[in-house]
Amino acid sequence: MRFALIAVLALATLSVTGCTRWSMNHHLNNAYSAYDRGNCEQVMLELSKVDRASRARPYVRPEVSMMRGQCLERQKLFIDAAQTYQYIIAAYPQSEYAYRARARLETLASLGHYPTRSAATVVRPTRF
Repeated sequence: MRFALIAVLALATLSVTGCTRWSMNHHLNNAYSAYDRGNCEQVMLELSKVDRASRARPYVRPEVSMMRGQCLERQKLFIDAAQTYQYIIAAYPQSEYAYRARARLETLASLGHYPTRSAATVVRPTRF
């Protein structure tokens, strides 16, 4: 009986704090819950934990980046969100998140939060 109790406690501890897929999923679920509540600070914290737990699992990175971009939008950091979406498109062009990122960039552009052209322009000096 004592062994079963210790085994259950060890398994529960690993699922919450261990270096396993369970830990990554736990933090990702927490991030989604915090996003639903509108708590972007908690989302960013949980996504950082997912990043640390997912180093050997690169398939989760586009999803994490997409959620990070959406939180940046909620915080009205539109340029940072657009750069995050551009990163997703460049790094994971064949993923579903690249498709979503393109859609978000189009939405930001249509709302006037993201310029479709480069903001940097060449200024020629005036002649006297």
